[in-house]
Amino acid sequence: MDLKDIKAIIDLMKKNSITEFELERQDSKIRLKRGLNGGGATTQTEDYIPAIPAPPQPVVAVPAPAPVAVAPPVATGEVDIKSPMIGTFYRAPSPEAGNYIEVGSAVTPETVVCIIEAMKVMNEIKAEVKGVVTQVLVENAKPVEFGQPLFKVRPG
Repeated sequence: MDLKDIKAIIDLMKKNSITEFELERQDSKIRLKRGLNGGGATTQTEDYIPAIPAPPQPVVAVPAPAPVAVAPPVATGEVDIKSPMIGTFYRAPSPEAGNYIEVGSAVTPETVVCIIEAMKVMNEIKAEVKGVVTQVLVENAKPVEFGQPLFKVRPG
């Protein structure tokens, strides 16, 4: 195997993100290994073949993103009803039934506002606040995260 063949193998390794290559023939054996960061190639053969370093990678300067101005939250006096768990949000007890609450519905701390299914268990979620529902923030049958706001309620 000559140096031209080895260079061709190294080029193929770079193009295809191959980190290790080994070829064994009757009269010779070659093993090439590249560093994880695309560094230089090393060779191990029965006959000494010098390592061929990879060409230096160009350094590209990326400008920092411009700071984004964030408006302070507007104090509306509304309270969020948040999800107490991860699961799937349902507005009604079954597909045929009506929703537990709608925008404009009055709720008490014991009012069931939705169901969250977690691990095949249906968990009724209560309002835990007295007031009027002003917004439904999640679509029916969508996944929710722990602490995610589900409804907005104007206390009263």
